[in-house]
Amino acid sequence: MQKKKRILLKIGSNTLTKETNNISRGKVEDIANQIAKLKDSYEFIIVSSGAIAVAKQFVKLESKQSAVFVKQALASIGQPHLIRIYQEIFREYGLLTSQCLLSYSDFERQESKTNIVNTINILVNNNYIPIINENDTVATDEIKFGDNDKLAALTGTLLEVDLLIIATNTNGIYTKESIKNNTPITIKEVTNFENLKNEVVNSKSSHGSGGMQSKITAVALAKKANIETWIVNGLEDNFITNACENKVPFTKVK
Repeated sequence: MQKKKRILLKIGSNTLTKETNNISRGKVEDIANQIAKLKDSYEFIIVSSGAIAVAKQFVKLESKQSAVFVKQALASIGQPHLIRIYQEIFREYGLLTSQCLLSYSDFERQESKTNIVNTINILVNNNYIPIINENDTVATDEIKFGDNDKLAALTGTLLEVDLLIIATNTNGIYTKESIKNNTPITIKEVTNFENLKNEVVNSKSSHGSGGMQSKITAVALAKKANIETWIVNGLEDNFITNACENKVPFTKVK
């Protein structure tokens, strides 16, 4: 029996909300539908943002404290709702899910890293899809900077995935010149990573906190571990299956 390829799929808040102020159940269905179609050939691990976006749909917190603490409180409120949405919709497609909350400090201790690998491997081997998020209630790094891109790359490296897919709101990375001319052209395949860094225009999306620069940081980490990375437009339907079949423009970094 052929070994399944392991994909780590990173989904940002902008993809999950389809650039609105609400989590799109339709987008979660789209993701579940694609995973269900691909599950015989691939095993999936998901790193998902969205806890804060979920909470903002129905909660307005008043506080005189730092905005970071408000975001941490929103993440605490929103995380159970986010997982419930995944569980409900994925179950309809015959998919089982589990929740894993990680912090960057977990990647600094060998014992923690071993525990992460053992736990997630057991989940995946028993057909559970781990839904991983930053433990925002105790850590501020992701809220301030990375929008889970770095967490996805670190997790992918630890779990020795075959492919890292970063879902964003563009058709991959565009050339700097084409953005200046308002005619975005996707860099389809990257052979020189240093050249790619020079092409990146640092802009941030409406819900996301990382922007394209944090994706380049994630790509660098994955590349160091010999993991191929795809940056695809998660707003489009069937973005994973279409990328697998080369039907859409996206950036591939080998």
